[in-house]
Amino acid sequence: MIDLRLLRDNPDVLRASQRQRGESDSVVDELLAADESRRSAVQRFESLRAEQKTLGKQIPKAAPDEKATLLARTKELATEVKAAEAAVGEAEAELKRAQFAIPNLVEDGAPAGGEDDYVVLREVTPDGRLGADRDPGFKIKDHLELGESLGAIDMERGAKVSGSRFYYLTGIGALLELALLQMAISQSVEYGFTPMIPPVLVKPESMEGTGFLGAHASEIYHLPADDLYLVGTSEVPLAAYHRDEILDLAEPRRYAGWSTCFRREAGSYGRDTRGIIRVHQFDKVEMFSYCRPEEAQEEHLRLLAWEEQMLAKCELPYRVIDTAAGDLGTSAARKYDCEAWVPSQGAYRELTSTSNCTTFQARRLNVRYRDADGKTQIAATLNGTLATTRWIVAILENHQQPDGSVRVPKGLQPFLGGRELLEPVIKR
Repeated sequence: MIDLRLLRDNPDVLRASQRQRGESDSVVDELLAADESRRSAVQRFESLRAEQKTLGKQIPKAAPDEKATLLARTKELATEVKAAEAAVGEAEAELKRAQFAIPNLVEDGAPAGGEDDYVVLREVTPDGRLGADRDPGFKIKDHLELGESLGAIDMERGAKVSGSRFYYLTGIGALLELALLQMAISQSVEYGFTPMIPPVLVKPESMEGTGFLGAHASEIYHLPADDLYLVGTSEVPLAAYHRDEILDLAEPRRYAGWSTCFRREAGSYGRDTRGIIRVHQFDKVEMFSYCRPEEAQEEHLRLLAWEEQMLAKCELPYRVIDTAAGDLGTSAARKYDCEAWVPSQGAYRELTSTSNCTTFQARRLNVRYRDADGKTQIAATLNGTLATTRWIVAILENHQQPDGSVRVPKGLQPFLGGRELLEPVIKR
């Protein structure tokens, strides 16, 4: 949610942010008008209430000939105050609607433009060969062919039981995912994160508070009978965890949430329908951090570094991109993605994302801290993916061997019972 003081003091910076996102800046003028209407409504209500209180004190002292006039005015005021109070409620609702219509202010330095206007910050590889230069010297199999031969992925039965874009991870596939997530939790604990297994059903105010309703509502599964939402990321319950609280943020407060995630993938029909790249259900370990706003940019770089550390442990070639403003999403002011090389596609695909949401989510959720003077201030929130089901795609494809086996990266081996190689099995 946008800070109204920023709106009043510098509306042009919000207009520029909207243009950088490729969106209309008219919403800024709508918010200015809504803010002015609310302030006018509050001023009128308070003025009438003050008059009402003044008359209330005058009536007992008034002369008999004046009392009748004062009582008549008091009756009129009661009606006017009631109407003015209702007008304040309507103005506040309109102000909230206008505030929620504006995404976060884009951080200085973020690229302008849309989905294809990202900036590549660096390419990283475990063996000196960049993605496009990686020729294994044998015919590449994609992750689904490998996964089926390993007895790790069963898309056919997933579709039979639940429909398209559902799957089973079986045998070594299930163990591989658990190993990945356990490695992510282990690393997060090493750096002081509190591990969490949060609820995956949340109230509307939790989903709205993190910015996932509105423009992103079509992505979310809703259970109307209970008015609950299935989360697409544990960012949502982790952000709402401290709703309406005042935190001690002498140091950033960090959580690592392990959860199943659900996404409708609305509007993505025909894209990545093969395998487990784009599915309706997956598991993920998500980092989440609360900190003071002035610390948020440094914290963002720390989250990115921890994501890259996980990628290095999995020995994956990847690149880091600075996401363009038009592809940030509602809550993010800046976002970095790590994209791993997927040999079968000859392209980089996103494995991790980390976003600096500044005070946008915490303002909606009323998460605060006390500054050096003891005054309450709005906290900043950040999030970042540490491991998810999609990593299996990159691991299988990048570490496949000519005989169809898959080498297990050394960093992952302790979490996979010491296995060094995943070998094809005979399917029954």
